[in-house]
Amino acid sequence: QVQLVESGGGLVQPGGSLRLSCAASGFPFSSYVMRWYRQVIGKEREWVSSTVGTTGSIGTYADSVKGRFNISRDNAENTVYLQMDSLKPEDTAVYYCNVRVSGVDHWGQGTRVTVSS
Repeated sequence: QVQLVESGGGLVQPGGSLRLSCAASGFPFSSYVMRWYRQVIGKEREWVSSTVGTTGSIGTYADSVKGRFNISRDNAENTVYLQMDSLKPEDTAVYYCNVRVSGVDHWGQGTRVTVSS
């Protein structure tokens, strides 16, 4: 019943920006930490960012994206965002949002981000 739907990916040049969205349903969104992960084919899915608390005022970030990415959430719309600036080729991946509900991780279908000249 938990559903996460990512959108906003695409092809951008190095230095460009994208905003990813994850629309959530099936659980009390405002009570849960939301997370973003990314994955390259053949590699482990890696953590990118998490909300701290449930308001979106503070986020935590992987060192590789700190200072360039910003996580936020709109609890009225049950949506979490990932604003990605100063994109690098190494940011190329499929990006997934995640929530852990009752000890079970739930994932969206992913949205593909390609950073290339």
